[in-house]
Amino acid sequence: MASVISVNLPQQSYEIALAPGGLDKLGEYMTNLKLGKKVLIVSNPTLFKHYGERAIGSLEAAGFEVASCTLPPGERYKTLSSVQKIYDKALENRIERSSTMVALGGGVIGDMTGFAAATWLRGINFVQVPTTLLSMVDASIGGKTGVNHPQGKNLIGAFHQPRLVLIDPEVLKTLPVREFRAGMAEVIKYGIIWDAQLFSEMEQSKRLDQMRYIKPELVDSILTRSCQAKADVVSKDEKEAGLRAILNYGHTIGHAVESLTGYRIVNHGEAVAIGMVAAGQIAVELGMWQKEETERQDLLIQKAGLPTQLPSGLDIDAIVDALQLDKKVKAGKVRFILPTQIGTVTITDEVPSDTIKQVLQRMITVE
Repeated sequence: MASVISVNLPQQSYEIALAPGGLDKLGEYMTNLKLGKKVLIVSNPTLFKHYGERAIGSLEAAGFEVASCTLPPGERYKTLSSVQKIYDKALENRIERSSTMVALGGGVIGDMTGFAAATWLRGINFVQVPTTLLSMVDASIGGKTGVNHPQGKNLIGAFHQPRLVLIDPEVLKTLPVREFRAGMAEVIKYGIIWDAQLFSEMEQSKRLDQMRYIKPELVDSILTRSCQAKADVVSKDEKEAGLRAILNYGHTIGHAVESLTGYRIVNHGEAVAIGMVAAGQIAVELGMWQKEETERQDLLIQKAGLPTQLPSGLDIDAIVDALQLDKKVKAGKVRFILPTQIGTVTITDEVPSDTIKQVLQRMITVE
């Protein structure tokens, strides 16, 4: 499987290259973009140990001058102080307007590197080399960059499109099982919001919780169809004026759960899974979706080894309050993405607080 998906935008279109072994050709791909010679790779220590040498070797062989910056892994380090470390390295290595920052890592590294690139010298080149399933199918595409505020997720950020997204599926072989499952949450999301065929293909698989149980053809389909879905939506609505909001399916309650648990109890994919279960049940309560379809969704979420209940000890009122801090709140109303059938969703801000509370109450983990 080697394929190219285009993200067509008014100002800066770019390609998503799905290329097994692509990490060793990073320098070649970047040479074709006619970038400046200086590159700053941002990663975390574990990933850098696995892949840093190969990425640097490929870049240096293509004539780039490479510096690196490693940051601790995890959502709780997605802060302005971590971005400051990227700026310090950029200054130390005289990173210029024509230079490029390369994000080698998952969604956290991609978001921070993109934000640093968007704001260093008012915006420099940026390349995404995602290493997790979640970042391959979602976080690396679309130009959303940013960091968390202690009060809420991704409240500080900028739109800054990458020049290239290079996906090497072979790096998934070293991905921890929990991280693979986290990525599957976003894949299931695409099935619900955009691609009923992808959803059906996943239903045919006995297990979705580990890559080794999934047929190679389905892994190919998961990557290509998910990236295509994201590219289609972003091409139609780059800055989230309307349609792009559907990509937040499951994220409204998911983000509240993440921030209320201090980014330590559940990871992003697990939180999105919980949010999708809640959104599905809200849609049923409001008469927008069939109960059988929400059961199909929840079964797929369970098949991927993801949670369908809230972590214990969470206060329902605190979740409802946290929703008010969501970036998608408009005129004080929380905007929800709710399914109407598998493959189609709608955007609404007419969800009564009582309905949200009832649904969350049913999702409390019984100890």
